[in-house]
Amino acid sequence: MKKKIGFVLLLMSFTLTKAQGINDKLITPPYLKTGDSIAILAPAGILKNRQETIFKAKELAESWGLKVVLGKHIFNQNSHFAGTDAERTADFQKALDNPNIKAIWSGRGGYGSVRVLDKLAYTTFLKHPKWIIGYSDITAFHSHVHNLGVETMHAMMGTSVEDKPELIVETIASFKKAIFGKKLAYTIPSSNYNRKGEAFGQLVGGNLALLASMLGSESETNTAGKILFIEEIGEYKYSIDRMLQSLKRAGYFNNCTGLIIGDISKIKTNTTKWGRTIEELVLDVVKEYKFPVMFNFPAGHESDNRALILGRNVTLKIDNQNSTVVFD
Repeated sequence: MKKKIGFVLLLMSFTLTKAQGINDKLITPPYLKTGDSIAILAPAGILKNRQETIFKAKELAESWGLKVVLGKHIFNQNSHFAGTDAERTADFQKALDNPNIKAIWSGRGGYGSVRVLDKLAYTTFLKHPKWIIGYSDITAFHSHVHNLGVETMHAMMGTSVEDKPELIVETIASFKKAIFGKKLAYTIPSSNYNRKGEAFGQLVGGNLALLASMLGSESETNTAGKILFIEEIGEYKYSIDRMLQSLKRAGYFNNCTGLIIGDISKIKTNTTKWGRTIEELVLDVVKEYKFPVMFNFPAGHESDNRALILGRNVTLKIDNQNSTVVFD
């Protein structure tokens, strides 16, 4: 009887720990080395008339001594998507299961990742993890794979090479450092809107719209004890507020230790003015919480898109002059 009670208490403790989002260390996929192979895939939006761009991205990776395999259906078209759901799933599954592929690099985002998430089998991937790389719509993969216990990489995609070379120097440099296992640390000037302080925890998050769309699913991120990163593009301010309010109602901010706001790009103009800045909007949403808040972190849909390892412990420090994010 005592053994049974002890087992029940242990199970309850384990369940409570998971529910609270205690920072169990995630699996770090092997970093890349010269001679390794990576796959460039299109799990979401169409790569129409972008063959030259993808081959340029391929050349970039090859210049680092990597071998590049393109997904069989990468340039397919199925209305909005880069091929049918089945074709995109097949390319991703093949890359997940191939032991010679050490990283999966998304050619672009757009929309469509969520349509293949639940069609994939992750058994082989979990036995032999590899980096899943991208941002924007690829947040769906970041959130899902985080819950499987594996780190992922929020970083440039193949189409990022379309930007002017002088504008993506830091983007490329940080991506290269990340995939080859060099330590990441960033220091940026502090915004006057920042909320000062220090925080420690796993870095999670990504695109705001995708995080909101994951609510209520098995891919929803538990932010307890973690630092949340958010970026967005092409939304009205009221829409950004609505999504943040949805995260708030779902408990996203209750127990997180810090908030990093990346690029909020190309805000749409509404006929009725919102009347406040994005910074003021965010601070109003989280006004009752005490965690530090950093604005203007260079990651998201702008040219300067620094690589982030999601699921990795980071130390966040914010003072009047500078803000730093240092990865373990």
